[in-house]
Amino acid sequence: MSTVTTAATSEPALAAGPSRPRLDWRLRFGALSLIWGFSFLFIKVGTEGYAPFQVTLGRLVFGTAVLAAAMAVKRQRLPRGARTWGHLAVAAFLLNALPFSLFAYAELTIPSTLAGICNATSPLWGMVLSLVALSEDRPTRVRFAGLGLGFIGVLTVLGAWEGFHGLDVTGTAMALLASLSYPIGWIYVRRTLAGTGDPHLAMTGAQLLLATVQLAVVTPLFTSFPAHFALVPLLAVAALGALGTGLAVLVQYGLVAEVGPTTAQMVTYFIPVIAAAAGVAVLGESLRWSTPVGAVIVLAGAALTQMKPRPREGAGRG
Repeated sequence: MSTVTTAATSEPALAAGPSRPRLDWRLRFGALSLIWGFSFLFIKVGTEGYAPFQVTLGRLVFGTAVLAAAMAVKRQRLPRGARTWGHLAVAAFLLNALPFSLFAYAELTIPSTLAGICNATSPLWGMVLSLVALSEDRPTRVRFAGLGLGFIGVLTVLGAWEGFHGLDVTGTAMALLASLSYPIGWIYVRRTLAGTGDPHLAMTGAQLLLATVQLAVVTPLFTSFPAHFALVPLLAVAALGALGTGLAVLVQYGLVAEVGPTTAQMVTYFIPVIAAAAGVAVLGESLRWSTPVGAVIVLAGAALTQMKPRPREGAGRG
């Protein structure tokens, strides 16, 4: 599940200290896929006991606590500068507060399986937006084909040939809007926060902190304090925040530093598969044939949109 991508994506890896035995990156990749795949199940269970804004606020509180602990261990401080904090506030809204809230509201009326598949459309939206906002990101025929294929997959998942029968339009639109919010946020960060020089962890910790403040202001305005605290939904929210928003970010950083962003971002293609499996196996959600078939088409299209053109032989030589 896409969560928090900040300016440090362009930041070089920090100098490594004394070598320590580390868990193989493939195992960490698998763990990250499971954590983000199960996040949609945690959202669903959380909304059974708490309002969507409360689920999102709890998620951000637990996630921020994990990053704060990591910053304390690494002795990193929050970034400085009003301009940086202003840009981080916008990033926090686009990459955390808005999409997290939209997914929570969406899962009031749509299954977690569908929410997980909608999340996989982020690369498709990202390509469309990059064509407009990033002049250096040139399209190719293969990427255009991937875009078209991906949206055919979306229509397949939604059952367009049946007139979207049985589909909750509002919930589905919220999930798709949440997936659109991520690439908008990434492009904003790339344009405004790249090259600040602040450590990646500190930037993301500040971003989550700001998102938490945003939800802390909004939540009391639209929800009432819970009369009682349902245990299972509360545990789901805690897992969603501590694992899916805190620990997952730390694991993602390690993967990017070790195997590079291209390999690390492949986790996106495993998330809907795990989300669908978890929704069916644990929550007993139904799964029509069009859902997995459409999901495969979406993922194939998304993969094609991420393919970069190979440099022509001899290009760049003087």
